[in-house]
Amino acid sequence: MEIFELPSRLDASEMSIGIVLSRFNEEIGEGLLKGALRFLDEHNADPEMVTLIRVPGALEIPFALQALAQTNAYDALVALGAVIRGETYHFEIVSNESARGISRAAVDFNIPVGNGVLTCDTDKQASERMEQKGYEAVAAAVELVNMIDTLCESEIDDDK
Repeated sequence: MEIFELPSRLDASEMSIGIVLSRFNEEIGEGLLKGALRFLDEHNADPEMVTLIRVPGALEIPFALQALAQTNAYDALVALGAVIRGETYHFEIVSNESARGISRAAVDFNIPVGNGVLTCDTDKQASERMEQKGYEAVAAAVELVNMIDTLCESEIDDDK
């Protein structure tokens, strides 16, 4: 059986990308941003087409994503932040609700959103993951934009 497989493309040229970055756990956030910007630089993004918005914490990220999505000015959005486990139930609430809101923004506004919000037990775990996770979050959003473009441009048989 022969199947049609869409190619994975990571070219970010001519894409307008909005990044929402939590200020809470600022050092980790800056590491996430560094990874995100490295991806954009390596994959032909125009810096003038990238918007960065900083918000207080992870719970505010979904609202900012929705505000950006409502403008219809962006091809993709990226959420960056870190939630580090503490001694209270607050970790679970923030982790779950921010993830739910990020996913909801993507689905409600039909826009690719890369989720780069780390949820770690320790600062050390977050530090070890931050730059790579920022890189991967943008990569996921860019890949989805390219997938949508490919689907819209290609002539895929209805039988497939």
